[in-house]
Amino acid sequence: MPTLHRLVLGLSLAFALVGCTTMTPTRTLTTVPHVDLDRYMGRWEVIAFVPNFLENGKVATADSYARRPDGKLDNVYSFRKGSFAAPEKSWHGIAWITNPETNAEWKVRLFWPFVSEYKILELAPDYTWSVVASNGGNLLWILARQRTLPDDVYRDLLARLAHRGLDAASLVKVPQPAE
Repeated sequence: MPTLHRLVLGLSLAFALVGCTTMTPTRTLTTVPHVDLDRYMGRWEVIAFVPNFLENGKVATADSYARRPDGKLDNVYSFRKGSFAAPEKSWHGIAWITNPETNAEWKVRLFWPFVSEYKILELAPDYTWSVVASNGGNLLWILARQRTLPDDVYRDLLARLAHRGLDAASLVKVPQPAE
């Protein structure tokens, strides 16, 4: 079987299994009251994430968002596999706003036909960092405009997540190259 077919089959099976786990009730997540989409657009470095099969082994990961004329968003996930010396790769997806009152709830599709939720739980007033959740909070990401966050900010975000009852202890930092 060609490699691409095996990859698609493997991803389909994995997403199907993940989909089965989301049939259980999930917690309600409170998002930020409002996101200025123009300020949110651009590149976000992935500082930390709850390990998942799609992101394991990747370094220098980032998400970039850009508005499209049709009202949707382009979503590009870039990464290097295993080391900073590896070539940069990217996955190109699409996102759309599901709560236009707040702009804090999205759907994201990196691989057709699979769609995941994207909820902005925390956002710095100056848009320098963000905390995003999916799958009822079972998947979490801490994002920042820079490749690192000050330790006190990172600890504060972990405390905020723990206060929400989310598993902040599961987050692992993504290796990022020096600025």
